[in-house]
Amino acid sequence: MTQGPARPRVFLVEDEMMISIMLEDMLSELGYDTLGPARHLDDAKRLASEVEADVAILDLNLNGESSVEVAEILAQRNIPFIFATGYDRANHTAALAHVPCVQKPFEQKGLMAALKKAVTAERTG
Repeated sequence: MTQGPARPRVFLVEDEMMISIMLEDMLSELGYDTLGPARHLDDAKRLASEVEADVAILDLNLNGESSVEVAEILAQRNIPFIFATGYDRANHTAALAHVPCVQKPFEQKGLMAALKKAVTAERTG
């Protein structure tokens, strides 16, 4: 039996279980496989160092801790990522201001646009 092309893999970092379930469903409908989710900062940092992903979605606030360290690990590994947040993004590092961000609650269309923007920026950057 011949297998079709591999689906792109998304590393998901999200502390809210219901949001991660919704995201996994949304991503599956968009043609992505999900790796994770990582729900705690330590797990997210460890997995960011190991995971073989095409793109990542990072909740900016993981149980009260910033996921910027995870973003930095992914950037060093040339894995594109987007931020997802229900908060104001202004409190986070200016070095990551160029990273696409989706506001929670988000819709499938906005999520897809942000993922494409992140992957395109990585290829052209």
